[in-house]
Amino acid sequence: MQSGTEDLQPPDSDSREGWYAVYTKHQHEKSAASFLARKGFEVLLPVYRAAHRWKDRMQVVALPVFPCYLFLRTRLQRKLEILQTPGVFWLVGNGGHASLVPESDIESIRKITESSAHFEPHPYLESGDRVRVVAGPMTGVEGILTRVKNRCRVILSVELLQKAVAVEVELSAVARLGNLRRAGLSPDASQRVLNV
Repeated sequence: MQSGTEDLQPPDSDSREGWYAVYTKHQHEKSAASFLARKGFEVLLPVYRAAHRWKDRMQVVALPVFPCYLFLRTRLQRKLEILQTPGVFWLVGNGGHASLVPESDIESIRKITESSAHFEPHPYLESGDRVRVVAGPMTGVEGILTRVKNRCRVILSVELLQKAVAVEVELSAVARLGNLRRAGLSPDASQRVLNV
């Protein structure tokens, strides 16, 4: 005889699909991403372009926005397969358990990296004015506003990794989060934003 309590049990967390951050060996992000993609995983490795000067030449190279990290969509039932991938150290987590990366973080990272805006890694920040971009291609993205040499940047921080990315924006395109309601701009629930 079966009891009705089986339906009340929480679903197995290993069977829940979601995005996870993977910590890789130094300068092995691209090869690890390639190996994981060949295993059938959906992989996100955000990169930016940077000019590097060597003795004899200058070259534009694609570098990871979050050095030593990449993101992949999976179920944790495949954790052993992930950890046995060359270049992979572990899944980023808390208390010995892999932590899900919010889907909104992934969408914001995609929006930035697929845009034509200039962006680059930025040191992780713990304080500053929280803003939301209210106009232009980055509309809906939240972060911390900074100024560097008369240029405005919104810093998007991924708390789980303690890493961040900076994207240049027009000052007129951002509003401080505390002022959005006073200005009559209510947050749109349909917008995907990065919580920092």
